Amino acid sequence: MSSSSDPITAAVAGASGYAGGEVCRLLHAHPNISLRTVCASSSVGDPLSAHQPHLHGIGEYVLAPTDATTLSGHDVVFLALPHGHSAELAARLPEQTLVLDLAADHRLSSSESWERWYGGSHVAPWPYGLPELAGARAKLTGARRIAVPGCYPTAAIL
Repeated sequence: MSSSSDPITAAVAGASGYAGGEVCRLLHAHPNISLRTVCASSSVGDPLSAHQPHLHGIGEYVLAPTDATTLSGHDVVFLALPHGHSAELAARLPEQTLVLDLAADHRLSSSESWERWYGGSHVAPWPYGLPELAGARAKLTGARRIAVPGCYPTAAIL
């Protein structure tokens, strides 16, 4: 992690999609975070603004490959990938990297529920990133892997 005087370095996988674009917008506006890398599997080499025209003024980011080599070396990595695509990539990222998964890959603790709703193989759950839930804040403290809740549970709890 960066020293207290250095900005936190961030990368976003899935930057060409809606959620990834919003993460880019929020990170760019944060005074203590430096958005360094934006990735999108099918749009490598495109300017971010070609997929996120509302972000035209934030700089000339170019979409990089979505792989562990590109994402490694950042303090924090946001995975804004489709459900079922984050787990394999996250497993290849360094343990010291803070990884926040916006997909459902690590949200559910039940294999049966995962298979019912998403299909495919279930991976181990990560701490659920909604500190307002009872006991969740303690599980998030010091966690290096966090499952970001979806829009429905977030809206319901707020």
